[in-house]
Amino acid sequence: MTQSMELIERIEQIRKLAPLDAAEELARLPADDIQFILSRLPAEQSLTIASLLAEAAAPDDAATRAVLSGMEETIGELMTPVTATLPESYTVAEALTFMVKSTDVSEISYIFITQNDGLVGVVGMRDLILAKPSDALSDIMVREPFAFQQDTPVKDAVSEVLYRHYRMYPVVDEEQRVVGEVRGWKLYERIATELSAQAGSQYGVAKEEQINTPVLAAFRMRHPWLQVNLITAFAAAFVVGMFESTIAQIVALAAFLPVLAGQSGNTGCQALAITLRGITLGQINDYPIKQLLRKEILLGALNGAAVGVIAGIAMFAYALATDSANPAMLGLVIFIAMIGACIGSGIFGVAVPLVLKRFGADPATASSIFLTTFTDIIGMGLMLFLATTLVL
Repeated sequence: MTQSMELIERIEQIRKLAPLDAAEELARLPADDIQFILSRLPAEQSLTIASLLAEAAAPDDAATRAVLSGMEETIGELMTPVTATLPESYTVAEALTFMVKSTDVSEISYIFITQNDGLVGVVGMRDLILAKPSDALSDIMVREPFAFQQDTPVKDAVSEVLYRHYRMYPVVDEEQRVVGEVRGWKLYERIATELSAQAGSQYGVAKEEQINTPVLAAFRMRHPWLQVNLITAFAAAFVVGMFESTIAQIVALAAFLPVLAGQSGNTGCQALAITLRGITLGQINDYPIKQLLRKEILLGALNGAAVGVIAGIAMFAYALATDSANPAMLGLVIFIAMIGACIGSGIFGVAVPLVLKRFGADPATASSIFLTTFTDIIGMGLMLFLATTLVL
């Protein structure tokens, strides 16, 4: 690298330019000249320009984006060929020369450093640009970098990237040889896809169904779950039918059946949504199930008591207006039933997706259908049982 007058003058010109303009000017120069100029600039200006150069060397996600089917199961199916691997004995100058000669330099975000073909470190573009040309890559690399195995399930990889925000991840085989790389946006896209699919999956809408799905195809995807819902609804109807005589004697109870079912169902859906989110994001692996159940039981008791007071007062007033027997006791029945129903629905909101997952089924698929049935049986059954026991 020569320190000619021309290069010295260029340094003075770069000093006076805005960072973005300076980065554009430097990008046209040989790698050795870039190193020399950056080393002569003020530290803050040099760091800013180096960061802009690193971003310019990173891939354009929109341009490089591949079409994902959403059905990939392992990292090996998502990875692409590795763009840059170099031995740890290489110097910074040799690495820059490698990049200059590379035909796909715009695709390089990190250089993966190897020793005896095994991954031992990674070097980012900013560290490379700011290092001395004579430095060895082993001196500036991040050692023991995180890497995926080829057979790592995508769902496990999604959990990992939530805590590791990198642009790109190396993929290695059993002998730690770099066999590919996977871009962070692919895994973040999978997270978004899974979360957006949950809303429909809870009600039996297949993840594959889109707004342009043909009518017959959508019918085949949706209708089986409606049949399941019908069967489970019969179970709830059977429980109510068991207390037909109680309803006949206390007609006011019939008016409050949908109120109890609605409140307990909403409580269960809240617990279900949180549990599904935890499963999708991998948080459920770090949070004890017993602690989650205790939390939902407590929330159910608090919410049930809060709405139970209002519902109990409403039942008391309604019973007085309709000359029903023992209005005060009916109000107490509604209060207790509301607490019990909300506690039960919170437990089922956690248990349903976990049980489905335990048996290898999609935790999001039609969870709400089963949850609604359980909460209806618990809520309405408890209210009618208490009315039969305490009032009649």
